[in-house]
Amino acid sequence: MDHELAPEVSELRRTVRAFLERKAPESAVRRVVDEGLGRDAEVWDQLARQLGLHGLLVPEELGGQGTSFVEMGVVLEEMGRSLLPGPFFSNAVLAVGALTASGADGLAAELLTAIAEGTTIATVAFSEGLTGRPGESTATARLAEGTWRLNGQVEAVLDGRAADVLLVVAPAGGELGLFAVTADSSGLERTPLAGLDLTREFARVRLTDVEARRIGGDFTSGQRHVLALGTVGIAAELAGATQKILEMAVDYAKLREQFGKPIGSFQAVKHLCADIFVTAESALAVARYAARVAAEDPEGLVEAAALAKAYSSEACTLAAERNIQVHGGIGFTWEHPAHLYLRRIKSGELLFGDSAHHREELAGLLGLTAGSAVGPVARPAVRAASAEPVRV
Repeated sequence: MDHELAPEVSELRRTVRAFLERKAPESAVRRVVDEGLGRDAEVWDQLARQLGLHGLLVPEELGGQGTSFVEMGVVLEEMGRSLLPGPFFSNAVLAVGALTASGADGLAAELLTAIAEGTTIATVAFSEGLTGRPGESTATARLAEGTWRLNGQVEAVLDGRAADVLLVVAPAGGELGLFAVTADSSGLERTPLAGLDLTREFARVRLTDVEARRIGGDFTSGQRHVLALGTVGIAAELAGATQKILEMAVDYAKLREQFGKPIGSFQAVKHLCADIFVTAESALAVARYAARVAAEDPEGLVEAAALAKAYSSEACTLAAERNIQVHGGIGFTWEHPAHLYLRRIKSGELLFGDSAHHREELAGLLGLTAGSAVGPVARPAVRAASAEPVRV
């Protein structure tokens, strides 16, 4: 089911899927993870120079494709489906979104062009909203002798170590500012964090009197917009990953035999596969709806993002767990990819707020009186790095 994708968008999806199946199969993903590479440099370069994906949301006059979030949504679906490692999401979605939301600015235009060309990697260090934990950033900005200086710490920055430029959101007087900090800045310290999702990197960022360049004016509404875009993007990734685990579950149910017949003939396994199917199609529909809203109705973006994430956070995690049930004992082993999808989906559940957070957000947007939120307690998506990843 294509959920009303235009022919050119469907063609983009097929092109990206064929590329990732050829260039980023499971063996390549595991190599990047096992060797701690962060990303495959060749694939990263081809994504920018051959497919032009880094600049999908960058205006054409700045060297990008100038497409909408509908196109970006299907690309993120395919990246979630393939578990592509690397900073594409933080660079092409979050950083581009922040620079675009900052308004007309020479530095913003310069960075957008570099991102589209694939010569610069940027990410956003939010003042709040990435992990849903209070006090996730203590970064502040002050103007001293005509130069902006940043001090404080951001607990978790997506792809914080891979980025050439950090776009730090920090209080500046009575408003929020967006500040560009280069990776070689004096006083910048980036500590790797071990995340549940082995294909995605995080870092703790400490700023000690770091020189920065301010981009645009008050970024309060800009940060809210970028957080909503990130939420929609994660929902798209979750939908794509769930489509893949549906294929995994059904294929295995046809192949694995027990008592002389495929396990897919047993009612319990049929129910598990049917439940995954319903979740996969529903997650895809709500993610593509939110992407269309992001492209066509900015005023409704926050509500659509909350709706998509409220559903996909909880439902897609349950689908990933059911996939492991279908696979039985082999689904729990390190060698099988089922756990990699569970890790990606579980991490995505917590990023930008879980289901309980977004249900509360929806209640506020709809003017409902919400009682105490009922749902899982928000847990950190990352922790201090250890020498070796914990293998389960």
